[in-house]
Amino acid sequence: MLDLTKKIKVLIVDDSAVVREILKRTLSADKEIEVVGTAPDPFVARDMIVALAPDVLTLDVEMPRMDGITFLKKLMEYHPLPVIIVSSLTKRGGELALEAMDAGAVDVMSKPGAAYTIGDLAIELIDKIKAARNAKILKRLPKSYSKVTHKKLSLSETTHQVVAIGASTGGVQALQEVLTQLPATSPGVVIVQHMPEHFTASFAARMNDICQVEVKEAQDGDRVSPGRVLIAPGNYHMGLDRSGAVYYVKVSQGPLVMRHRPSVDVLFESVATYAGKNAVGVILTGMGSDGALGIKKMKEQGALTIAQDEASCIVYGMPKVAIELGGIDFIVPLPQITKKILELIENKRRT
Repeated sequence: MLDLTKKIKVLIVDDSAVVREILKRTLSADKEIEVVGTAPDPFVARDMIVALAPDVLTLDVEMPRMDGITFLKKLMEYHPLPVIIVSSLTKRGGELALEAMDAGAVDVMSKPGAAYTIGDLAIELIDKIKAARNAKILKRLPKSYSKVTHKKLSLSETTHQVVAIGASTGGVQALQEVLTQLPATSPGVVIVQHMPEHFTASFAARMNDICQVEVKEAQDGDRVSPGRVLIAPGNYHMGLDRSGAVYYVKVSQGPLVMRHRPSVDVLFESVATYAGKNAVGVILTGMGSDGALGIKKMKEQGALTIAQDEASCIVYGMPKVAIELGGIDFIVPLPQITKKILELIENKRRT
């Protein structure tokens, strides 16, 4: 039988130090609640759960190293306890909210807005924590489902956006036009430009000198983050991958794809898999058809896609094939492409 005279021990798990502090201060103001600790990610939280034995956990979804939904599923399998999801991603009725509840969360709440004002949310969260203490939490064995389906559910939701760009003949000039217009706060950008080995490092350095964003030749494991542009090194494929809420690139050799290394198709297909609808794809001037199939896959996974128009292309090959295959949402003149990218990103953030 529960002793209702004892304070409810709460552990807060969120990667934002600001959110952790606000939630700790807010919850601690209630005489029935004791915040026994805060953790920046699930790995730290795991050890704190064992050491502190909290009664209730508040858990974010979007965190590095392991996303909250994956952690929740593991927790319910090995150490079940009441969990309330508090995240900007879990709008009521949303896919992740439903997935969280299915995984064993007692309740789901949307995190405060960008300014992290707590307002009436505090009252609601405190009430949910008090109710959660009495919840009957049963151990849950992992469900039988395909790994591909699970990956799509967990990885399709994140606030981070990725812009993927492919170019070939004439692409150096086109990329300079696009990149020099990007603000320092722009989403992370990944680029494949057909270029020989060693040339890409010099090109990246030159772009870095004249752009507001950081531009560098990609190295294996480099993080894709706002304000950063990663260019695939010559003679190496580059693909997007993800760990928790963190995007990063994989750089490797391997067979030629579409007669190229790096290949735009390799990049675009990986972006379709790991970023899905959180991406914008752009195909610029270039000879051949590399990238056309990949950008179509991006569109099929919910990404918005742009092709440079014929009039501004030095070689109207890659964009032309992509358009003919039905992989393009918008055909845009080169001088207006950056503006279109930022417009699409802003629209995604609002939805």
